[in-house]
Amino acid sequence: MIMNFSRFIGNEKVKEQLSFLISSKRLPHAIVLEGEEGIGKRTLAREIACALVCRGSAERPCGECAQCKKAQKGIHPDIFEYSAAGGARSFHVDVVREVINSVYMSPNEAENRIYILGNAHCMNESAQNAILKVLEEPPAYAVFILTVSSRTMLLETVLSRSVVISLDGVDAALGAEYICAHNENTDYSEALEAMIAFKGNIGKASESLIGGKMQKTVEMVNKLCAAIAADREYELIKCGSAFSKDRQELVTVLELLKTVFRDALIGSKTGELLSGQAEAVKMLSQKFAQKRLLKLYNTAEELIEMANKNANNALLITKVCYSLREAAGR
Repeated sequence: MIMNFSRFIGNEKVKEQLSFLISSKRLPHAIVLEGEEGIGKRTLAREIACALVCRGSAERPCGECAQCKKAQKGIHPDIFEYSAAGGARSFHVDVVREVINSVYMSPNEAENRIYILGNAHCMNESAQNAILKVLEEPPAYAVFILTVSSRTMLLETVLSRSVVISLDGVDAALGAEYICAHNENTDYSEALEAMIAFKGNIGKASESLIGGKMQKTVEMVNKLCAAIAADREYELIKCGSAFSKDRQELVTVLELLKTVFRDALIGSKTGELLSGQAEAVKMLSQKFAQKRLLKLYNTAEELIEMANKNANNALLITKVCYSLREAAGR
């Protein structure tokens, strides 16, 4: 049986691995899809679920059988999807108990009963321990697909009963073509620039192109770079205050900022600027020594990880301003 994950592009080795597991009926009862927001975890989870209920004879998911059509419309009686809002502890234990209470009912139409648990990293310890009970001795027909930003946010006991699959960004040109194919008014060069800036993350690149968000992100990154280079503390704090109600925008800016630091660190040697921000890169490379640029890069990476772990937003913004100035030697 050939697997056809046409809605999920890139990550060819991952798709080959899943194709083998599904076609050979060796798919584990619990899969953890790991990757940053926008990388395609939910899309792949739905493709796996669709493949498991598909009745196609040549390839799965075929997209044509009644089972596939129900799955794609989100109305298949054997596919259940739950997702947390994204905040810390927002995946409540009551939801997990609801899953546990229904999992022992036999499938309605398919061979499997599939549960997609989005943002499973938002479960607290009680919720994870609750789901662990069913992962230890699941019904033969049950398949759990958990999506997480990082496996480190799951208990070791949960991970030990799951197969973890990490997802990466896709080729920038391939991603730009995909974005343009699904958004007819999008300019290819802008899509390509966004794909490069977000390191192959189609979700984030697409989001950045809505309502001029990409341009706003670029402007904010350039302001931050100027404030860091000139040691203007007030300007740095002012930039930080803009994210008081939008954590995801802060993460997006930090990711592009990290790429700018990377370019300033090694771009002059390789001639390759992944960020596309030549002026900011030139300013930073002239202002700071390699040691400082490396410190700035590592600091941006640490701040992104902290933001993704749902740290308090006010404290996070304060930490961003303080840490960037410290990394710059202020």
